[in-house]
Amino acid sequence: MLGVRNEDVALDLVQEAMMRLAEKYASRDPEEWPMLFQRILQNAILDHHRRQKVRRAWVSLFGDLRPKGDEDSDSGSEPDEADLMPDEQADGPEQSLARKKLRQHLETAIAALPIRQQQAFLLRYWEGLDIAQTAQAMGCSEGSVKTHCFRAVKALGESVAFLKPELKD
Repeated sequence: MLGVRNEDVALDLVQEAMMRLAEKYASRDPEEWPMLFQRILQNAILDHHRRQKVRRAWVSLFGDLRPKGDEDSDSGSEPDEADLMPDEQADGPEQSLARKKLRQHLETAIAALPIRQQQAFLLRYWEGLDIAQTAQAMGCSEGSVKTHCFRAVKALGESVAFLKPELKD
């Protein structure tokens, strides 16, 4: 739980790691399972942190797209992306205008991407599908999804880097 600081997420990651171990390494010697499980779990935690970092960056960019009356989060559960969005009413006019320009610039940049990159990016980071689900929805391999997402994120990052320097790594 220390790796993700949320018990529900930690349990999901452990379950995911166990499923991967059972699916991919069932034929291996049982003495290897603890080492394999640890490696799978560590990779799942790293993947979770990467997804969260990307999600937080994009949530801050798309924060003003959420309808004002859209309240569907459960109390007591982990905050979702919508709960992390900045409050526009607390912003001054300069911040609101800057966010609006950034959103417009990003929408233009997404529209300029090749169609497969648009699809992969929107399915993965906007709809929240995982790689396998995105591949199935797009009718392509998981490797293609990864390539399309990488290229889309790189192009969008370069496109908005001058507007929002903290997104650069």
